[in-house]
Amino acid sequence: MLCLPSTWSILLKDEIDKPYFQDLNRFVTAEYKHHPCFPPAAQIFAALDQCSFDSTKVVIIGQDPYHGLGQAHGLSFSVPDAVPFPPSLHNIFKELESDLGIPYPQSGCLQHWATQGVLLLNAILTVRAHEAGSHQQKGWEQFTDAVIQKLANEKHNLVFLLWGSYAQKKGKWIDRSRHLVLESGHPSPLSANRGLWFGNRHFSQTNAYLVEHHNQEIKW
Repeated sequence: MLCLPSTWSILLKDEIDKPYFQDLNRFVTAEYKHHPCFPPAAQIFAALDQCSFDSTKVVIIGQDPYHGLGQAHGLSFSVPDAVPFPPSLHNIFKELESDLGIPYPQSGCLQHWATQGVLLLNAILTVRAHEAGSHQQKGWEQFTDAVIQKLANEKHNLVFLLWGSYAQKKGKWIDRSRHLVLESGHPSPLSANRGLWFGNRHFSQTNAYLVEHHNQEIKW
């Protein structure tokens, strides 16, 4: 069931051949067979499918997919067109408007970020409906660590946006002399309302770094 995009499957061949990934494959297959799960099976690897290794310039690490009906489509923090914005996404757009003056969008779909080289990677790529964290500690964390490690070790001048303690722990070993790592509180209301999110100016800092290193900035 777990079928990576071809370019990523070549890069991660050693990883997907490991026993833990085979166990994960069996677990996810059984979960999707017996329970409603998100995102739809065809979109489990949407983040990798829409942002190739070669095109990746920015990495945004989420935790696990939205677990409400119709929300998750394989990109961290993103929702499909016409789906109401979850609170974290609402706060992301508020910071984006404050930072770069970009008008508040009508759609919460971040696919246009992905196609410009923003890898919207959740640490855990699947979830059982209405059960947050239900697919934790099944192997996804090890797999997405491998994705991050591959990027961090084989590329230069990436921007890693680590929002909240979970993402920061996942990216704690990234070489800061090789990449730009920006950290802040999580955009969730709990963190944002405590002054840990708003004003981080991560979007403008990201673009400034990309331009400095001769990359095209992101049209957020």
